[in-house]
Amino acid sequence: MIIDAQTHVRVARPSRDLAAAERFYVGGLGLDVLWRSTERVPGEHDLLMVGPKDGSWHFELTHDPEHPLEPTPTVDDLFVLYLGVPVEEEQVERLVASGGTRVAAHNPYWDTFGVTVADPDGYRLVLCSRTWG
Repeated sequence: MIIDAQTHVRVARPSRDLAAAERFYVGGLGLDVLWRSTERVPGEHDLLMVGPKDGSWHFELTHDPEHPLEPTPTVDDLFVLYLGVPVEEEQVERLVASGGTRVAAHNPYWDTFGVTVADPDGYRLVLCSRTWG
């Protein structure tokens, strides 16, 4: 099999504002900046890659100033973190202070077992108190 537990995963999404996305995912959630473009190169996307250091996954957030895409998240586009402990209100407040918006989940399961916060582009992060597996 070519995919196993060590396979690295990248989730790429467009963003209206990479600085706002960084405030949310790094300042609010606590992920690390793994890489970012530092200068404008005509014909190329601006990039911000965030995730846990030495993790097997990361987000690639992109912005193309020459042909910007409008993010089109739905209420069921979720990034779920299984914390295995109750969600601390302080964490939710930090995400909101960093540009997020606390929202009701489309699926009530996530309100029963966690908290949903939309990032500055409208994509939803769920902090789940359950464990995975």
